[in-house]
Amino acid sequence: MADQDASPVFQLQRMYLKDMSLEQPNSPQILLEQQQPQVDIQLAMGAEGIADGVFEVSVTATVTTKVGERVLFLVEAKQAGIFEIRNLPEDQVQGILRVVCPQMIYPYLRAIVSDICTRAGFPPILLTEVNFQAMYEAQGAEGAAN
Repeated sequence: MADQDASPVFQLQRMYLKDMSLEQPNSPQILLEQQQPQVDIQLAMGAEGIADGVFEVSVTATVTTKVGERVLFLVEAKQAGIFEIRNLPEDQVQGILRVVCPQMIYPYLRAIVSDICTRAGFPPILLTEVNFQAMYEAQGAEGAAN
């Protein structure tokens, strides 16, 4: 029985939309513009321990769409999950928190962003695929260089 207690554990406890906002600060006038809008997409990730072996991991997308200098619409969505991770070496835990968990969360975030844009009366914004492994490795290289 003692061997089972030391078995590695990784499981998703819960997935949820943590935060969502939509702003159309220049509506309705800007909706009459014929110019093609510029779209800027920013992604952020977060991970924090909330109990022993239990972590909240989140991925946030901020989509700013402008016509000229004026904002057409701004969407910010944060999708999160609660994960149980136990009996693994710390370097593996960090990899799971920064690669595996965001990969599980991201498809839900993509769907939410696309859906809210459509419900707001705009064409859907389709977030591109993200290589979280490459991002994690790049952050590790930056940390080693500093």
